[in-house]
Amino acid sequence: MNFLLNLLWLIFGGLLTAIEYLISSLLLMITIIGIPFGLQTLKMATLALWPFGKKVVATPDNGGCLSIIMNIIWIFVGGIWICLTHLVFGVVLCITIIGIPFGLQHFKLAGLALTPFGKNIVDAD
Repeated sequence: MNFLLNLLWLIFGGLLTAIEYLISSLLLMITIIGIPFGLQTLKMATLALWPFGKKVVATPDNGGCLSIIMNIIWIFVGGIWICLTHLVFGVVLCITIIGIPFGLQHFKLAGLALTPFGKNIVDAD
């Protein structure tokens, strides 16, 4: 079932979202300062490509205070807008019964987009 949902996700916008995250990741990694942020957008690109059957978990060490500082910088630089975009798409998709699974994936992406540092993507069992 996850395969079918992931395939529908790709067809109806997931591929475009993943490509956008990939391009922004590559642009961020041009500078040395942007490399950590580029790695986080790369993490979001992988989740945006195949979100069903995956979950976002906090890392065991949570990254410490550096992770908190990077998340604060991330929020102010653009993470809030990415999060709000996913929240709007999630709400719109949850209006219909058929769109609820896809809306839930947007909520998952919104959580990761708000604070990506100190989180990993793992297979949901």
